[in-house]
Amino acid sequence: MAKDGTNRGGRRVRAGDKPQPLADKITKGKAAKVLEVPDIHPESMLEAEDLNGAADLYGEDMPTPSDYLSSRQKDGKPLGADALFIETWRWLKERGCEKFVNPRLIEAYAQAFTRYIQCEEAISTYGLLGKHPTTGGAITSPFVQMSQSFQKQANLLWYEIFDIVKQNCTTAFVGNPQDDIMEALLSGRKGR
Repeated sequence: MAKDGTNRGGRRVRAGDKPQPLADKITKGKAAKVLEVPDIHPESMLEAEDLNGAADLYGEDMPTPSDYLSSRQKDGKPLGADALFIETWRWLKERGCEKFVNPRLIEAYAQAFTRYIQCEEAISTYGLLGKHPTTGGAITSPFVQMSQSFQKQANLLWYEIFDIVKQNCTTAFVGNPQDDIMEALLSGRKGR
């Protein structure tokens, strides 16, 4: 630690060998730590008489996406990030990793990717060039930079989610919800 209280030196971030996916470690017979989600043990189960005056609770399979993911946009259409949230959560559930990923992280990813798609649609509608507000000259469309920003944000969030899956999934997995979304985006443009 330096005199000014900041940490300097040491190992660089992301330096060294990249960690192997858990499924690969298991198949190669290497030592692997599997995170276990604790189950309810019979000795700790409550009896009905222990619940006097308790509220009726209902189990929920999937967390409900927040309202802002489906809020109505200026053009009158819903945002549609709720559908991406549900699709991503189901993908995680199929791999048994939904308990390890915070729903807010999935929401942030869904919103960023949906905003990226909105910007790409705006670029398709209005083109790559815009008009400067004061000089009237041609400038790059602001949707291009916004699109790149949202895409970068969505990718960073996806890498975070995917890393959790990679480190905790005990079976080999195929399929990526991002591929399905991009395919839907590209096939939607063919019909226009």
